[in-house]
Amino acid sequence: MPFRTLLPLLMVLGPPVPAIADEPPGRPVVIAHRGASAVLPEHTLAVYARAIEDGADFIEPDLVATRDGVLVARHENEIGGTTDVAQRPDFAARKRRQVIDGEAFEGWFTEDFTLAELKTLRARERLPGLRGTAHDGRYEIATLDEIIALASEHAAHTGRRIGLIPEIKHPSHFRRIGLRMEERLLQALEAHAYTREVPVVIQSFEQANLRELRRHLGPSHRNIRLLQLLGPADTQPGDALAAGKSTRYADLTTPEGLQDIAGYADIIGPWTRQLIPVTEDGALGAPTPLMADARRAGLQAWPYTFRPENQFLPAALQEGGDPSTRNEAGALAEIRAHLALGIGGFFTDDPVLGRRRAVDAR
Repeated sequence: MPFRTLLPLLMVLGPPVPAIADEPPGRPVVIAHRGASAVLPEHTLAVYARAIEDGADFIEPDLVATRDGVLVARHENEIGGTTDVAQRPDFAARKRRQVIDGEAFEGWFTEDFTLAELKTLRARERLPGLRGTAHDGRYEIATLDEIIALASEHAAHTGRRIGLIPEIKHPSHFRRIGLRMEERLLQALEAHAYTREVPVVIQSFEQANLRELRRHLGPSHRNIRLLQLLGPADTQPGDALAAGKSTRYADLTTPEGLQDIAGYADIIGPWTRQLIPVTEDGALGAPTPLMADARRAGLQAWPYTFRPENQFLPAALQEGGDPSTRNEAGALAEIRAHLALGIGGFFTDDPVLGRRRAVDAR
């Protein structure tokens, strides 16, 4: 979609939202999880434009690689559920099965397509049962360069700068097949004047690539921070699994594990339930020690992911029996409980709710 077509979407509605650089100290940042993905199909230029319009401080592209080494935004490299590739007879033979990070997947994978081929596909809603299909077939797969250009164009027209928080997906897998993404990401960030200046946070569920990035980042990259994502306690980071190590995410959340993370990262990204678990009766329980332990290690915590639908809320905060019901009251209660812990930011599928109803209303 041409940027001039997206410009109307880039105009901020309502009161102007302050630039990131002007945020009061300690104000939590609102991260548009895959864009405003509660509203439009994720990881498209339109959904990022909507997220900017809705007041996000950061937009989040999950990055995977094409066969010709271009970084594109998709939640997974398997694209059968988020594009119309399954309806394309010319790509039927590309369907295959492979094991990624110890899990078997069957479908179509970005590393089997050139960028030109992927650009012929159209995005589809990843959660059609909850969010409908009205916008299916309208938007292309977006490249990282296009997303940076979108944010830069917005800044040029409004003076409001939006940060980027890219996640490197399955880095051990892509490294194994000769498509290392870390260098490509740094090259892309360096190639754009915009991303040499605005806040950038690089995320990963693995450790080895973040350690490597820390070694490479010097005084010329002071705008870049690193975020260690935390998966379920009993699962393993992909690099640990590939190396035959026994490390599990539970080991990363101990005081010793957090001190180790602080040696290469600035922020942890826990699942919300790792900070505030849900009790047997479906209510938000007492906070775990993770927030306090992270603070003692010198780390911020930016939890994921707050969503507005009943299905994703604790039972005690749900409203009615329909899992697809948009439940703003319940979603706000969950966000506010986490804000009370002192989190530095949070990921949300609905940035207008997170920003104007939760953060700005405090």
